[in-house]
Amino acid sequence: MSERGARLIKGATGEWEIVIGMEVHAQVLSNAKLFSGAATTFGAEPNSQVSFVDAAMPGMLPVINRKCVEQAIRTGLGLKATINHRSVFDRKNYFYPDLPAGYQISQYKQPIVGAGEVTIDLPNGESRRVGIERLHLEQDAGKSLHDQHPDYSYVDLNRAGVALMEIVTKPHMRGSEEAAAFLRKLRAIVRYLGTCDGNMDEGSMRADVNVSVCRIGGYDKFRETGELKHLGIRCEIKNVNSMRFIAQAVEYEARRQVDILESGGTIAQETRLFDARAGETRSMRSKEEAHDYRYFPDPDLLPLEIDQAWIDEIARSLPELPDEKKARLMAAGLSAYDAAVLVAEKETADYFEAMVAEGVEAKAAANWLNNEYFGRLNKAGLTVTTGPVTPAQHAAILEMVASNIISGKIAKDVLDIVWQEGGDPRAHVEARGLRQVTDTSAIEAAVDAVIAANPDKVEEAKKKPKLAAWFVGQVMKETRGKANPQAVNAIVNDRLGIADGG
Repeated sequence: MSERGARLIKGATGEWEIVIGMEVHAQVLSNAKLFSGAATTFGAEPNSQVSFVDAAMPGMLPVINRKCVEQAIRTGLGLKATINHRSVFDRKNYFYPDLPAGYQISQYKQPIVGAGEVTIDLPNGESRRVGIERLHLEQDAGKSLHDQHPDYSYVDLNRAGVALMEIVTKPHMRGSEEAAAFLRKLRAIVRYLGTCDGNMDEGSMRADVNVSVCRIGGYDKFRETGELKHLGIRCEIKNVNSMRFIAQAVEYEARRQVDILESGGTIAQETRLFDARAGETRSMRSKEEAHDYRYFPDPDLLPLEIDQAWIDEIARSLPELPDEKKARLMAAGLSAYDAAVLVAEKETADYFEAMVAEGVEAKAAANWLNNEYFGRLNKAGLTVTTGPVTPAQHAAILEMVASNIISGKIAKDVLDIVWQEGGDPRAHVEARGLRQVTDTSAIEAAVDAVIAANPDKVEEAKKKPKLAAWFVGQVMKETRGKANPQAVNAIVNDRLGIADGG
């Protein structure tokens, strides 16, 4: 395995293991904030969605949003995690210009969700389980804007008080490839659940990535003992907002730490930022410990008491999640790869399911989308939700192929026509005379003409039967792809005196 994406990194004095943990901040999908009734619409005018609670006006008391609690429980169940019947909100004390109260209402020792897991699929076909340590609810801070004026910074408090789920993993990831795969999978899960939109470019999902390196065997010792000292000193890379940047940040940071250690230095536990333009991490501040924040229970909020009946009710409403859907599609005959591609995004899975609901066989639908449609979408910069062809139009094309009305080659041409013009694929086939030629006499005439024009090829094909495919190709070319390929193949073999299959 190359160093890029690998679990090991080569140094001058030997190999080192890369170990990664992650803290993911996912904004809860809710119409109101965690402790106020202010709206949460993205892109609203600055400071237009700020209540007195969000602005920390004197005497204003927070009131918990039941929907946000439900969304956190829903997410915890999707992560196969323990839901704690009792949880407590704490004040996490620190000052930022965009945190009006001077503290953040969060959870510390008693979070709403406990231990869970996420299974990630890697390109080599391997699957790995990443442990989830906890999920807790907290309020987001506002946003400081430094590019609006040459001399001043501006503060937009629209985001202040928006509910966040902080999902903390165990240090179970072993390289940039696994880190990106984890975030990709987590994003899919919360989008299937409808608890976070996962729009990383809008900041509604972002990750703090903890990276450390240790000598070979350190990770195994950690798994045996649970002692973090075996993993080396970690550095936290703050607010990384794309899979690609996570991979780049991990690779740079791991190499930086190895170089320091091999030159006799020590790693300072600190928070760093990733500069995407330079492709490097930079020191931001020394890493705070829990005691630095002076946590204590928020006196304005009672502990959350969650009964099992509510948890059971939410569990019954969960949708089919990516792993379950993938297993079902594989049972229907799809390869692990095809199934993984289809379930990676909820919209893609829904699109595929809509085709199957139109009567298309699952494997045919998967092959068609993966081999024909997705490439066109990528080239045009579109997605299944913005592309010009509907599941019903795809189904009509594939039904005509299955019924021998058109050939596979003509099907691709029909897809191009529907892409450009829309409309009913069946009508386009009839209007353009694209129906498959099944008249045996017409096909025989075409085959005879090609054979007569290429006597030298005939002798070669009799010696090397696989060359019969050349004649089939020429006949299909002469008939503009409208001849039935099976009929052409049979007639060519018959004329050349070759048994079917060569």
